[in-house]
Amino acid sequence: MSATNSIVISVPSTGDEAKNKNDIFLFLLLKTKSGKYDPTQLIHSIKVGIALVFVSLLYLVDPLYDQVGENAMWAIMTVVVVFEFFAGATLSKGLNRGMGTVVGGLLGCLAATLAQEVGGIGRAVAAGTSVFIFGAAASYCRLVPSIKRKYDYGFLIFILTFNLVAVSGLRGEQVIVLARERLATIVMGFVISILTSLLIFPMWASDELHRATVNKFDHIASSIEGCLEEYFYKIDDKKESAKIIKWDGYKSVLQSKSKDETLANFARWEPWHGKFGFYHPWEKYLNIGDLLRELAISISSLKDCLQSSQQPVKPINLNFKEPCEAVAPFLACTLRELGDSIMNMQKSRPEALIVAKLQSIRLDFSEAVSDSATIMDGDGLAIASFVFLFMEMMSKIEMLAKEVEELGNLAGFQA
Repeated sequence: MSATNSIVISVPSTGDEAKNKNDIFLFLLLKTKSGKYDPTQLIHSIKVGIALVFVSLLYLVDPLYDQVGENAMWAIMTVVVVFEFFAGATLSKGLNRGMGTVVGGLLGCLAATLAQEVGGIGRAVAAGTSVFIFGAAASYCRLVPSIKRKYDYGFLIFILTFNLVAVSGLRGEQVIVLARERLATIVMGFVISILTSLLIFPMWASDELHRATVNKFDHIASSIEGCLEEYFYKIDDKKESAKIIKWDGYKSVLQSKSKDETLANFARWEPWHGKFGFYHPWEKYLNIGDLLRELAISISSLKDCLQSSQQPVKPINLNFKEPCEAVAPFLACTLRELGDSIMNMQKSRPEALIVAKLQSIRLDFSEAVSDSATIMDGDGLAIASFVFLFMEMMSKIEMLAKEVEELGNLAGFQA
């Protein structure tokens, strides 16, 4: 009797299928670039939906609709345009929209009233002249970097409101009514947006900037450690190469300038919350970010140095290797210490002690450079370039220690 081969196919249960479908649905909803779940995105979407429901009551509830009429569309437009992910961004756009509407409406009423006083064909000339002057002046102000960074949206709304009020105002009474009704509905939309943003799981730009700055310290520290691993371990040895630390975190630091400036701008608009007061020194975060990006540039240059065909093939002498192995862990440890100081808002070692230690290590490096200078071929030049870049990193970390200490003094870090 011959044996028959059988194939067993496992069939998942209905419960497992439903669970997998739910996991896929959540993954599609909350997945970020790193592949991790980010529930804040879902929370923000729900908050926008709640705000739209509240503002739609101006249309859906008859007593409210009788008060505002078709002008309720301005409230809905305000919620759609103003509501942002971070509370500071919502406050910034809302206040800019309010200021632009008020100033544009008042000047538009004044321009329309003066045009009515002129009468005849002079009315069109006066209205056109005022539109040209204020429109050109506001557009020019939008090009000024300091104004564009903080108040660009406000000037845009000013131009829109001024033109609508000044041109459409056939009579002075209608102009005033138009401006008043539009301002009232915009305020309603702004209040709904702000209350929803601040009271329902608020997302603070200040917290995001704080965390992002701390993460940069860790990325740079890991990259410096990775430089040492890649430079001194034998790449052709599989066991040794497996120990090499992944050190491409510096790339994210290089691309962080625009995000940092945006978050700092939004953070300045946010009210007091947690450990962040009204006058928290956000400009210090930008200075620290600039120094960290300079460190990232040095690491990028070091990467090009390591990948150069001029790198020495023969083993590096012990007098050069030992100072390098002493420097990289200290630099990484110092960076992480400074990052933890910012994260916990507690003062680290005094800046003078850190600088003194760095200067001592720099002397050791100077001796290593003088020893390698006796090598006249390309190997000596490659070694000197490598050491020079590490010395530049030490200079930048000295400056970072000073900036972090100043941040602690201004922000009132605990000792």
